[in-house]
Amino acid sequence: MASISKIPSSAKDEDLEEEIEHFDDFTLASSWERFISEIEAVCRQWLADGTKNLLKNGAISVNIYEDLYKVKTDLKYAMKSYCMEYYFGTHNDVGRGKGNDWSCALHDLQLSFGVNEFLVIAPQSASGVVLDGPEASKLLSAVAIALSNCSCLWPAFVPVHVPSRKAYIGIQNMGTLYTRRFEADRIGSQVPLKLMHLEGLYELFVSKFAFSNMDLSMHLFQVNLKMNLTYRTVPYDEDFDVQEPEGGITEAGGSPKSKHHNRKPWDDDCPWSEWYSAEDPVKGFELLTIWSEKAIESSLEMAELENASPLEAEKWSISPCVSEILSADSDGKRIGFASQLQLLIDALHMSLETQFVEDFVSVEHSRPENLKSTAIIPPPTVLDRVLKDLFYEVEAAQPDFAEGDHKNSRTIKGAPLESLFGQFCLHALWVGDCNIRAIAAFWIEFVREVRWCWEESQPLPRMPANGVIDLTTCLINQKLHMLAICMDRKHQFNQKGPKADENGVFLSARIKADTEVQSVISSQDGDAQASCWECDSLSTPDQDPASHISSFEHSGAVKLGDPEHSACIRRGSAGVVGSMMLLKSYQNMHAPFTRVDLPDSPLMTEDMHEERLQAIEALEIFRPTRERHFVIRDWENDDNMEKGVSQINAVVESTYDWPPRGKLSERMSEHGNLWRKIWNEAPPLPASEQKPLLDPNQEGEKVLHYLETLRPYQLLEQMVSTAFRATADTLNKTSFGGLKQMTTRIEQLYLTMSTTLRCLQTNSLFVDAEDIKDLKRLCTTFAHVENLITLAASLHRKFMQAPRLSESIFNDYDNFHVPKLGTVSIGRDVKKVFNNEQEVRQGEREVIASMFTPPTANQSWRKVLSMGNLLNGHEPVSREIIFTKRDHLCENYYVGHAPRGYQQEFETYRMYVCGTSNDLGVALAVTSCD
Repeated sequence: MASISKIPSSAKDEDLEEEIEHFDDFTLASSWERFISEIEAVCRQWLADGTKNLLKNGAISVNIYEDLYKVKTDLKYAMKSYCMEYYFGTHNDVGRGKGNDWSCALHDLQLSFGVNEFLVIAPQSASGVVLDGPEASKLLSAVAIALSNCSCLWPAFVPVHVPSRKAYIGIQNMGTLYTRRFEADRIGSQVPLKLMHLEGLYELFVSKFAFSNMDLSMHLFQVNLKMNLTYRTVPYDEDFDVQEPEGGITEAGGSPKSKHHNRKPWDDDCPWSEWYSAEDPVKGFELLTIWSEKAIESSLEMAELENASPLEAEKWSISPCVSEILSADSDGKRIGFASQLQLLIDALHMSLETQFVEDFVSVEHSRPENLKSTAIIPPPTVLDRVLKDLFYEVEAAQPDFAEGDHKNSRTIKGAPLESLFGQFCLHALWVGDCNIRAIAAFWIEFVREVRWCWEESQPLPRMPANGVIDLTTCLINQKLHMLAICMDRKHQFNQKGPKADENGVFLSARIKADTEVQSVISSQDGDAQASCWECDSLSTPDQDPASHISSFEHSGAVKLGDPEHSACIRRGSAGVVGSMMLLKSYQNMHAPFTRVDLPDSPLMTEDMHEERLQAIEALEIFRPTRERHFVIRDWENDDNMEKGVSQINAVVESTYDWPPRGKLSERMSEHGNLWRKIWNEAPPLPASEQKPLLDPNQEGEKVLHYLETLRPYQLLEQMVSTAFRATADTLNKTSFGGLKQMTTRIEQLYLTMSTTLRCLQTNSLFVDAEDIKDLKRLCTTFAHVENLITLAASLHRKFMQAPRLSESIFNDYDNFHVPKLGTVSIGRDVKKVFNNEQEVRQGEREVIASMFTPPTANQSWRKVLSMGNLLNGHEPVSREIIFTKRDHLCENYYVGHAPRGYQQEFETYRMYVCGTSNDLGVALAVTSCD
């Protein structure tokens, strides 16, 4: 027996919902009416949601327009699919009557018909337009009925004909007995001659409401007119006139020369021009001259207006034609410092593959597997030319490394811009394709040239031969500075020998009682008496032993303790130390000149300092309690030990109670004391006669050994830091006027570089993937600032007589690109279009007009002058005109409750005209009572 199962209640509910969903209302008799109902339902939903909810629910921003969004839905009718879009903005001042009729941020339909929000319904086809006339009319009628049913005043448009014509038909319910209809079309070629002039356009508009085809030029029809004329300068890379020289043929039978051949690049004197030539980011300018609304009564007035000068326009605004190479979408296409720094970072990543630089160029060693086959070594001729520029084509004067450097430049541990290694890194960016093999070959030849300078006793170019080694720079720069000093001292020793004059006298110092030092001359054969450790022990062990050597004048015997004894000549003395005296001789204690006070003081690089500290710690020579007068801390007072050092000092300074009662501590007086041994073994010579602490031959060879054995990664990490610093310092020399925002961008770049490049200063032979990503991001930031500097320089040159415009245009461009740097999140309120029109003030018009140089007869781009309103011989590249006609309508035509007899002016006709002598677009809006 078969079992019978019951249908679950959930299944019954689903069937019931399906029946209700497919229920047909008896009022919908046809598919066309159902189509109207679907449109109405969508429009009601959009009306109910409002602007804020539509934005929250995912309204799409129209990227090419400012403050314009859209929502869309798909519809079907008669086996065809349509897409209905609703365009709206967050502000209600878009369009007509708000002073921005000519804004480039307006949609074509907003500009053509003066509407704010609107609907567009179009077929989902390849063309996106309705090609059949009856279909377009029926489609527009369905939308109009749906909008009327939900009391919506949105205008609706349907694209017709072909896409190139930008043709539309539209309709709008005005909320009264009146309906507004729209129609737009375009002529792409063979524009009638009459419509190229303002008279013919005026008559075309009048013909839309004139009652007969009478002679329109003989009748008066008052209409209102607004006009916008756009002029465009000749592109700067084409602004030259090709002229043949007299005679037609140049000397030696060559081809005729033109001005173009003698024309310098725009950035010829910019700091980066030594390394690359940048494309001018400003291709030209567009000038918009706007005539505000005025009443026109005849075609004769239109003829007079066509002959008017653009200087008579009420408003001027200018917009630069910025090259696409500066856009964010063109990353990697522009060749500049940023692009080469990217390649240098790739070489840094590859430098970990081997332990020796020579392995990248040697044929005996296999290359790294992931090294590209395109990584070629530049030919010897290229390397010779670069080395010649580095070592031989250099001014004799030593460079001033601090000149022109940014205040934040020293925060980056690299080499100064004008230094030898700084210039090496800049050249390395452009040698070959900046691959690791090209860099290795260049470095090997560079070190060979440095060694040649050392062996031939030639001065090391681009490096100072004196001064103190700057430990804030990279180690390679410190080594080269050390080598330059060694070469100079080696040369001086070979040329001059010991520093003594013909009479064999040396420079000494006469120490006066008031501790002043006076230069005198003493005989070289004078006696010297050395105070031994036992009798004269109250001195600091870090002082030169020669401070206890006296050279007395032999005019008579000098007794110890004689007051005149303090004025005797002491070689190597820097002056009397207060009122301190030696314990047994009762002589004033003198401080010595030490080695660090002399010109040949010990110079040490960063690694040498580290080695010295390690040696000191190993020998335990200096302890944590060391001070200048730490010997006094080892003095034990017999009378009152608890009074400490302060009383000892007081006793020492007292000349009436001498010597002080006490003794040296056990640590300092024990047999075999290290300080006693050093003191006794030290020769009694002043610092000036001691053996130099710096051996130039030995230290020079150490430097060369370091350069020749430097590991690839150690080289590349210093090159990356130096290259960023040097390129930034180069760009920082650019003259761009008083652009404060550009100055801020440069300061931010230096701080970002300093933070990011710290990963290369850890002295570790490893760089991880995250560090490489950070360096790549730094290149992106560098590219943005480099583009801004190029733009700022170009604007500054073009607006030197109008700096306000230069600053306004630059700030607008910079603010537009801030979101793309990641400093500001991109949201719905961010501008999508670089709307950079800047109003030109009255006093700046002459400067702008001078940019439009009169065209020459040989310029091929100008054939026929077919339009008026010439600016220095230039006709407008486009002309936009808005004709309007207003009528007074009685209040009884309206639904509103207006007082009896009230009349309101109403725009009944509007025609927008846009085009040139080669094309013409016309958009007509007519309000009528249907």
